[in-house]
Amino acid sequence: MKKDKDNAKDKDLKKNLSEAEGQTMTTNQGLKVNDTNNSLKAGERGATLLEDFILREKITHFDHERIPERIVHARGSAAHGIFELYESQEKYTKAGIFTDTSRKTPVFARFSTVAGSKGSADLARDVRGFAVKFYTEEGVFDLVGNNMPIFFIQDAMKFPDLIHAVKPEPHREIPQAASAHDTFYDFISRTPETMHNHIWVMSDRAIPRSLRMMEGFGIHTFRLINKEGKSHFVKFHWKPLLGVKSVTWDEAVKLHGADSDFHRRDLWDAIDSGQFPEWELGLQIVPEEDEHKFEFDLLDPTKLIPEELVPVQRIGKMTLNRNPDNFFAETEQVAFHSGHIVPGIDFSNDPLLQGRLFSYTDTQLSRLGSPNFHEIPINRPINPVHNNQRDGHMRMTINKGNTAYFPNSMGGGCPHLAKMADGGFTSYEERIDANKVRARSESFNDHFSQPGIFYRSLEDWGKNHVADAYSFELGKCTQDHIKERMLWLIEKIDKDLAKKVADNLGLKIPSKIEKPVNQAIGADDDGTKNEPKERKDYLDKSEALSQTHIKTDSIATRKIAFLVSDGFNAEKATAMKEELEKKNAIVNLVAPHGGTVQASDDKKHKVDAAIMTTESVAFDAIYIPGGAKSVKALKKEAKAKKFINEALKHCKAIAVDTEAEELFDETYGKDFKDDEAVCINKKPADFIKAIAMHRNWKREDQAKMIPA
Repeated sequence: MKKDKDNAKDKDLKKNLSEAEGQTMTTNQGLKVNDTNNSLKAGERGATLLEDFILREKITHFDHERIPERIVHARGSAAHGIFELYESQEKYTKAGIFTDTSRKTPVFARFSTVAGSKGSADLARDVRGFAVKFYTEEGVFDLVGNNMPIFFIQDAMKFPDLIHAVKPEPHREIPQAASAHDTFYDFISRTPETMHNHIWVMSDRAIPRSLRMMEGFGIHTFRLINKEGKSHFVKFHWKPLLGVKSVTWDEAVKLHGADSDFHRRDLWDAIDSGQFPEWELGLQIVPEEDEHKFEFDLLDPTKLIPEELVPVQRIGKMTLNRNPDNFFAETEQVAFHSGHIVPGIDFSNDPLLQGRLFSYTDTQLSRLGSPNFHEIPINRPINPVHNNQRDGHMRMTINKGNTAYFPNSMGGGCPHLAKMADGGFTSYEERIDANKVRARSESFNDHFSQPGIFYRSLEDWGKNHVADAYSFELGKCTQDHIKERMLWLIEKIDKDLAKKVADNLGLKIPSKIEKPVNQAIGADDDGTKNEPKERKDYLDKSEALSQTHIKTDSIATRKIAFLVSDGFNAEKATAMKEELEKKNAIVNLVAPHGGTVQASDDKKHKVDAAIMTTESVAFDAIYIPGGAKSVKALKKEAKAKKFINEALKHCKAIAVDTEAEELFDETYGKDFKDDEAVCINKKPADFIKAIAMHRNWKREDQAKMIPA
């Protein structure tokens, strides 16, 4: 039996081999490569060097693989707005955007999924891009981040590998916008540095209720430089004023079919109706002298700074108040770049950030076809541009005069160089004295401590969702050795989590693995230098890592389905509608048919959606106002009962008045009458309070028994 199993395993392995079987890796010029995991740096924690031709070749080829769609972040939605500063931060920076409280800085924010193509669905389990272009008086500043505070990899050299692994498998171009397949988990299980970001993706953070209800992060450690030239390290945070909310996985699956544009439509409709999304910008400031005081390395992009160690200071607010006029001209052609900074902001030696500084320009050349991509209207700065750059594909500026060089006398020496006192940009003078190496600092080798903190910080329902997500994703893999490697890694994060997943997969957690799991992350032949460290529990949990940490009682823009038919109770429905709309919630009449329905007072009301054209998952809560005739008609509609059952299953608020209790009793609702988010013949204020909970997760275990 063992021999048969081994033969089958060998057969599977050979099936997946490329034409490079047994061959040594080389560059495109045939040069043998002994490290394709680390960029060339000035010291292990130093800046990436421009001479790294291997990095440039690898990323250049990756950046030009597809045109014109973005290779990553192809599926996007965007909006215009403004940023307003609360209080000057001149103690830390000379950047006008962070020191001048009189400014209203125009912004353009784009949100996106990472893995899917432009035509994929919004509710994929994925990281969400969160990029903001600030049109400041000193030039464009792009804060290009995600809705998760860390990234999968530590060095930009690994980015093509990550994306190749998560994209549809090349031999059959499936699955689309999904990470639940062999190539992704083969890569993840061989690259332990990915485990922190990966557990975030397995959490509810990866399936947000709305783009307006997710946090944003700059991911990397940047620098702020003040007028005296003093540097502070900084992490950027966006905190949504509507709170951080998600949908369940069951809802996400159904929303794929019910409305694949769910997030895009939600953002557009909110702005179009005057319900402008708002985020506060927060800073985590670390004095340069404190760089090495933490249990982790500030330059490691797979690590966050727990807010218990460095609090987030909220310094301003972004309000998105205008939808694009043309999707292609704005949302599709906008070009973000981590290298777009202004005086008072500078880079750290984070090796992922350093690689992005090269990659983004290269990507825009491929996507937008010209070094003049900055002249596309959505990318133009609001301050004048003067330099000696000329011509090129799609040049729009008509430069006058006969000098295009510096220095010159014929043109009066113009454009002249700016002095630092006049706002000229100067890079931070960081001393560099290091060997030129292709390596990674040993301080980057702790891959399990922070994922452990994240998991312990979740509520019990959040932990259950992580276990379910791992079980689903790994259950889609076909290779047992990949699943077992993943179980081995998950156990390093949390033993109980690993056991739940192993039980669901019907596998045992291996006590050891066949080959060193760190094979993918070291230049040393024996791999010992980059051996992953054991988990250190230097912080039990962090409240900020829970989705409940941003407290809000708002129900603004929450969509409430009123299940009605002819004869519904006009008095009750009107009273409820008025109270909900006072709180800026959105009420939709859902009826057995389109057109209009006639209330008990003989007035006709426009139906927003026929029950057969919409789904319960598209709404945040359900209200059934009663009226004997209306309830009688709804009791004949199987989908009306499905609406109620699904809302119960997804732990949503439900309100029922008078005769509508008869309909409720014909569903699984009869078992949930004591639920705190089920309001039977209660006041509108009670229903509003239940909606503000977002979900009553206490119901979840019992509600699992409701058929999907």
